[in-house]
Amino acid sequence: MQDPRVNEAGNTQHCDTRPERKLGFWMCTALVVGNTIGIGIFLLPASLAPYGYSAMLGWVITVFGCLAMARVFARLARDMPSADGPYGYIRGTLGEIPAFVAMWSYWIATWITNAAIAIGVVGYLDTLFPALREVPAAVQAVSLLWLFVLINLLGVRAGGRVQIVTTVLKLLPMLSVAGLGIWLLLTHPSSYTENLPTEPVSLAPLMAASTIALFAMLGFESAAVPADRVRDPGWTIPRATMVGTMITAVIYLVVSSVPLLLIPAAELAQSKAPFSDLLDRLVGGGYGRALSLFVVISGLGALNGWVLLVGELTRTIACNGGLPASFSRSNRFGAPALALVATGALASAMILMNYSKSLVQGFTFITTVVTAANLPLYLCCALALLVLWRRGQRPANSDMLVLAVPGLGYVTFAFIGLGSEPFGWAIVLAAAGLPVYALLRLRNGRVSPLLPPAAKP
Repeated sequence: MQDPRVNEAGNTQHCDTRPERKLGFWMCTALVVGNTIGIGIFLLPASLAPYGYSAMLGWVITVFGCLAMARVFARLARDMPSADGPYGYIRGTLGEIPAFVAMWSYWIATWITNAAIAIGVVGYLDTLFPALREVPAAVQAVSLLWLFVLINLLGVRAGGRVQIVTTVLKLLPMLSVAGLGIWLLLTHPSSYTENLPTEPVSLAPLMAASTIALFAMLGFESAAVPADRVRDPGWTIPRATMVGTMITAVIYLVVSSVPLLLIPAAELAQSKAPFSDLLDRLVGGGYGRALSLFVVISGLGALNGWVLLVGELTRTIACNGGLPASFSRSNRFGAPALALVATGALASAMILMNYSKSLVQGFTFITTVVTAANLPLYLCCALALLVLWRRGQRPANSDMLVLAVPGLGYVTFAFIGLGSEPFGWAIVLAAAGLPVYALLRLRNGRVSPLLPPAAKP
């Protein structure tokens, strides 16, 4: 089935909708949890180790900031159910150019995220199967990426089923780490004071740690991005977004402090697999390797979810004219084949470029770039809710203001916390899309590359 979208010039562009292939509540919730709980939580303790207590406080700030933004996305989905996700939310309130810039930056962030996840999985995979250390890490990471490109070429529901299974399995290592932390607190409380961080809490490291931790929470917006593929989006997306984000927040707050308190900072900062090292250190050799199995499953589930997401996102941008129309075409399974292959190639290039750095250094750098590229989307969606409040066209307008202001405050905090270099990257990535915008306008003559959202029955 095709969805005709009429542009300003009266021309029609056709995009496949395949209404029979829809994501329900549980698949959307699994997408949120699965994309958010990926490999970041298992590697970030190493990146956060130098920040001491600021890292733990930064986690709290990040969790509450992301809950505020999740409520923004949930409210926009409820009040604009006919919009095609964040693209439609921003375009319908702020206009075409802000929508294109925000989604272009986010699009870049999604395929870079796939590179970061694949890199992170390899660190634990080599712990689980030491023989793989003979295989170049870049080859392992690229192979994993293309495995899930192939799975998602079978259609959105194939990727969704994989997401549900891996989301359930990935909660097991989280529960095991939380259980270990609680057991040590009850039986050996002194273990929490043996390796206390020495770095004092101060504003600069607090903001830096909060921004690094934000990478692990990216993905709470996942249910809203493929809105065209969601069953009853006005009901499903808000509930899946909030339920998925709250589940993730509770898990993160419980487990994030365990390695930061139990492993010396200098040792933790050099670890390729912090949670495996934690179990080996406290329980005995071999247990960390067993945990690595579930960490790998967690990372693979996130990789599957983000591959699914970037394919649907690329389709949405192409349907709206922000990328060539060929990226919106579906194969016989309803999957955006060219979009998946092209973004897989881009992520592969990023993986190969990364391996000039150490795993932790490369992972930390990629996470800051991804976080910077996500923030324009969050900023524009918070502003979109503020615009709806100013228009006074919806009920409970004061509630919109209460939701929009904390979201704007947190995004501003995150932008400042990024520092000058990642902030510069955010500007460069956003600006890189403007020539594409101009080229498509020139190529299509009077046709606007950002089309109005299609009406839904």
